[in-house]
Amino acid sequence: MENSLKFLEKLKENNNREWFALHKPEFDLIVQANKVFFNEVYAELQKHDSLDKIHIFRIYKDVRFSKDKSPYKNNLGVSFSRTKPLLRGGYYCHIEPNNSFVGGGFWAPNNEDLLRIRKEFEMDTSEIEKITSNETFVKYFGELKGEDAVKTAPKGFDKNHPAIDLIRKKQFVVMRSFSNEEVISSNFKQEIIATFLAMRPFFDFMSEVLTSDLNGEALN
Repeated sequence: MENSLKFLEKLKENNNREWFALHKPEFDLIVQANKVFFNEVYAELQKHDSLDKIHIFRIYKDVRFSKDKSPYKNNLGVSFSRTKPLLRGGYYCHIEPNNSFVGGGFWAPNNEDLLRIRKEFEMDTSEIEKITSNETFVKYFGELKGEDAVKTAPKGFDKNHPAIDLIRKKQFVVMRSFSNEEVISSNFKQEIIATFLAMRPFFDFMSEVLTSDLNGEALN
């Protein structure tokens, strides 16, 4: 991870194809080391959850629709998908100098899932509030996040509903930040896994919601 952070720092200052081509051998070694590291995380997490796959994101940017035409990302990202359709939510690790974090949740639920989540919160928030006020949840994540939200209330929902702040959300995610020192520490791998496991009560609840109707009956 120390080599990863150093390389990303240099890349941020030299985000061009010429510099990257010159330093590609160095980057390839970092990619190989990270594959080993994150596959070890995957194997350990698999002991506690059912995972479908690991995806290590490419460093190359899609600049077609971006104002920033620099060709490379200044971060390394890895996601771990749970086995659908019964297990919902996804784990994510983001490595970037001074902006590393481990997170997960429901970043862009489809319309059907989003409506089901909102209907659940419209009916009852006791379970999600119990989860998000738990000591372990607060220690690792602070609060349930999700930057994207409608301004007042989604169509068909009362803007004066007591849980409107939850209902307005389009994202339901958790995140734990890590300093550079924490990223390069010897126990970073264990902290990633511990953080992922702290998400499980949230994931398990949301999975139950998304695989059942409002009466709690399992969907076919």
